[in-house]
Amino acid sequence: MPNVMIPAEVREDVETLWAFHDLQHEPRPVDVCIGLGGHDLGVADYTADLYLEGLFRQIVFTGANAPTTVDAFPEGEAFGYRDHAIARGVPADAVLVEPAATNTSENLEYSRKLLAERQVEPSSVLLVSHPYQQRRAFATCRVVWPDVDVLCVSRPLPLDDYLRTIGDADRVVDMLVGETQRLTLYADLGFIAHEEDVPDAVVGAFDRLVAAGYTSRLVEDRRPIDV
Repeated sequence: MPNVMIPAEVREDVETLWAFHDLQHEPRPVDVCIGLGGHDLGVADYTADLYLEGLFRQIVFTGANAPTTVDAFPEGEAFGYRDHAIARGVPADAVLVEPAATNTSENLEYSRKLLAERQVEPSSVLLVSHPYQQRRAFATCRVVWPDVDVLCVSRPLPLDDYLRTIGDADRVVDMLVGETQRLTLYADLGFIAHEEDVPDAVVGAFDRLVAAGYTSRLVEDRRPIDV
């Protein structure tokens, strides 16, 4: 059975990473919202909330499947998100589906292409992502789609409330650690924009969580994140 509690000895470090990845962007009216696929149906929920608040008229849900999402979304993440948003009251004709992307760069590249095919060229975009994905999604968009005004948000939940929605604390911590590593590594490789140096407190929290065994989402290049 998955662990649903963060061990007390790593709690402070997890909270440090959680706060770091929250960009604290405030949603505002934009031309298009792009919901980034994954296991977290909260992305679709929050996208629907913002649509119903009138912040945009066009949505793109993007994402194929991963081994961890195929059971939840047999037709693909984007289709699962679309169906959930429509069930929440979003009109079907407001939603486009991009079902092929398997990473964040493709999410954005393919969504941009899909919109262009429909003669939609937005000047402003709101990304809705998992909470721990905000910084990397935003920095990826700055490289893939540099001419668009971009914000990135997640459903506003405290850490413990988010853990309850996912039901697996270890998985969430692993994702926080993996995303923190990717910020420096992917910036070095040119995949994402280099927004700012990772603060020392975040580096320390990352190192301690790696030492504690939260490593399943690290990529093979495990260079220190402050290089």
